[in-house]
Amino acid sequence: MCGIAGMFDLSGQRPAPVGVVPAMAQAIYHRGPDEDGYLQRPGLHIANRRLSIVGLADGQQPIANEDQSVWTVFNGEFFDYKEKRAALEAQGHTFRTHTDTELIPHSWEDSGAGMLEHMRGQYAICVWDSRTNEVLLARDRSGICPLFYTVVKHDGSDWLMFASEMKALFASGLVERTADLQGLNHIFTFMAMPGPTTVFAGIKSIAPGRYLHFKLGQTTAEQATTQKTYWQITYPDQGHEDYGGDEKKIVDGFEEVLFNAVKRRVWADVPVVSYLSGGVDSSLVVAMANKVMGRPIPTFTISITDKKMNEKSEALQVAKHLGCEPQVVECGHDEIRNGYPELIAAAEMPVIDTSCLALLHLARSVHNSGYKVALTGEGADEWLAGYSWFKIRKLVGWMDKIPGLPLGYAMRQFFQMINGQPRFSRESYRNAMRHLGGSNGWFDMYGLVSTNKLRFFAGAAREHVLGRSAFDDLEISPDLYRWHPFNRQMYFGGRVMLPGHLLASKGDRIAMHSSVETRYAFLDEDVIAYMSKIHPRWKLRGVMNDKYIERKVAERWLPKEIAWRRKKMFRAPMDSWGTISREPKANAGQTWIDQVLSPESIRKAGYFDSGAVEKARQKLATPGRGLSRLSTEMGLTGVLATQLWHHLYLDGSLCDLPTMRNSERGIRN
Repeated sequence: MCGIAGMFDLSGQRPAPVGVVPAMAQAIYHRGPDEDGYLQRPGLHIANRRLSIVGLADGQQPIANEDQSVWTVFNGEFFDYKEKRAALEAQGHTFRTHTDTELIPHSWEDSGAGMLEHMRGQYAICVWDSRTNEVLLARDRSGICPLFYTVVKHDGSDWLMFASEMKALFASGLVERTADLQGLNHIFTFMAMPGPTTVFAGIKSIAPGRYLHFKLGQTTAEQATTQKTYWQITYPDQGHEDYGGDEKKIVDGFEEVLFNAVKRRVWADVPVVSYLSGGVDSSLVVAMANKVMGRPIPTFTISITDKKMNEKSEALQVAKHLGCEPQVVECGHDEIRNGYPELIAAAEMPVIDTSCLALLHLARSVHNSGYKVALTGEGADEWLAGYSWFKIRKLVGWMDKIPGLPLGYAMRQFFQMINGQPRFSRESYRNAMRHLGGSNGWFDMYGLVSTNKLRFFAGAAREHVLGRSAFDDLEISPDLYRWHPFNRQMYFGGRVMLPGHLLASKGDRIAMHSSVETRYAFLDEDVIAYMSKIHPRWKLRGVMNDKYIERKVAERWLPKEIAWRRKKMFRAPMDSWGTISREPKANAGQTWIDQVLSPESIRKAGYFDSGAVEKARQKLATPGRGLSRLSTEMGLTGVLATQLWHHLYLDGSLCDLPTMRNSERGIRN
């Protein structure tokens, strides 16, 4: 993986301002500390910061085709490099390097933007064709690799600027920093930023499976920034799924595609390690990787100091069984208090899930141990119903099946009332159901998060987040209503949580903050296609047997108690900022918390009600359990994360911490 950045004059004529693109590249140095490279021509300047993983000696970017008419910078990996290279050479193309980046200009020569339909891997791409002055910016199908863009006016021209991280856009000195309230609406609706909307006004992300394609000198800003779709997840029409009468055959098929996905992802010119939680997903990936490599690979495990959330013993059991050498990284309240600013700086958005900070420490441990590539088990829960809300929905879904009787809505309202939760109107609920195509377990869970918009927002911010639906920005598949209701639930998890949270604030952003590339076998193109075509009974059997087909495969690779181990919702403690410090010499980790959550700072930022924040802090200062407390914890974490993000990126006056204006390379302990 790498970092890419650049700018294009949409008129195709003016030279890029001196020093701007190098400053952008320097801001994402952490993404590619091994080397850099630039290409400057009239109307454009593009850059790459390289993390050398494939073709170590000759993979410097930008890279061109044989006659240097097509140029590219690239972040990611193509896992079918050897096969694609052989096919292109058979068609007469000449390769001058040993890096997978060179696939891009040759594939462009043959297929243009159509090449995206055949690319396999994780990637963010920029292509410039000097013959036609065409530009392509594209992102992989699942959204593993990020890509952001904006259009600015400079020296009488519209410039389209792009980068792997938004901090590179700000480092240009040409992009203003202003909050986008709709982006904050996404954070407090989804607990994620699925895109294209971001938390910064005027900056968009290319959504998974989409691209920009335009010609310099022949396009308007609106035309250049219109996203086109080359891929999106789809399911068979309800009743046409593969029911799978022969269990062995369907389990064999899944084992084959998953093993091949792991096999492709251990390919590198540097050593590969793996994250290991002790759950079935990462355990199965490690077992298969060991088989491919012919030896145990090193594993890295996070240990949350809260005993109720700690999976250390389970992970060590798996590591011992597989013969792996485990490294354990500790994370507790002090690490969260002291490290949260670094997490927000790396993620570039408010992050509610505190376990992201644990994974930031995990990636740092991988880097400090001398490694660059780590396998991970993310993706299985989204496509194989691994989360608790799938089970809950199966238990209570009957409430929404009686035509004309809003029993489900009434029960949700009653449940929220007895738990002291604020409640949305029935019209808001109906609007969500229209977008979702019906009742949805994913929404039942994250609806608890969205009630915090009612609890905490104030003034103009409250009017915005309550007056506009976050669902309007998702551009939901028109085929949704033809799918099995179970598959609709998975679609939203895959469209929202996967790229907007798990692959961003739990994936790329925090891993690349420590110059580590993470690879995802469950997000392989063949694996996704296989999971999407099979009937829901292979994903959730009965009520409790989630990820059924994966667990049947795991029985062949792992002890049965590991294959069928129940999933734990991995999260770090969220009540680390519940109490208000009254000590004059509070530690640094507590001081910034009190400062950004103070009534003065709350009023200065202008998003939240200071009285509601104070009330929530007092509530969390006393022991307790239950969904009401959990919702309050998540809401207060969202408030804290937003206040901290505002301080780091926009204001700089809410607390004593240094800001991103002082250093676009981020905050490091």
